[in-house]
Amino acid sequence: MSEEDRSERGFVVIDKRGSGAEKAAATEEPKAPAAPEQASQAPREYPKPDFAALVVSLGSSALFHLGLVADPTTGEAGPPDLPLARQTIDLVEILQEKTRGNLTPEEEQLLQSLLTDLRMRYVEASK
Repeated sequence: MSEEDRSERGFVVIDKRGSGAEKAAATEEPKAPAAPEQASQAPREYPKPDFAALVVSLGSSALFHLGLVADPTTGEAGPPDLPLARQTIDLVEILQEKTRGNLTPEEEQLLQSLLTDLRMRYVEASK
């Protein structure tokens, strides 16, 4: 079998321990999973990841854990999970500490504004 044939078929498992029927079953090509409807659409283009995207992503996670953002699958906000929200806010604080002096003024402002907002919302949710 040529290298090109192997790459098209994926991998093949041959069990030399069993009977002929078992060997035949083991060498059958696996069926491809059904493609989701989205696969037929044109691929989505995402913006290039940057520091702001990371910070906003962590902020969105914290808001979700505070019960302030709807779950995309259900469309409803879940119950607050304050320990998880606190952990996510702590991660943003660590990011601020570790990047101090290495950010643009805009990045510093974004990080500080986000932390202030998340801390205030955490205190409100904790009442």
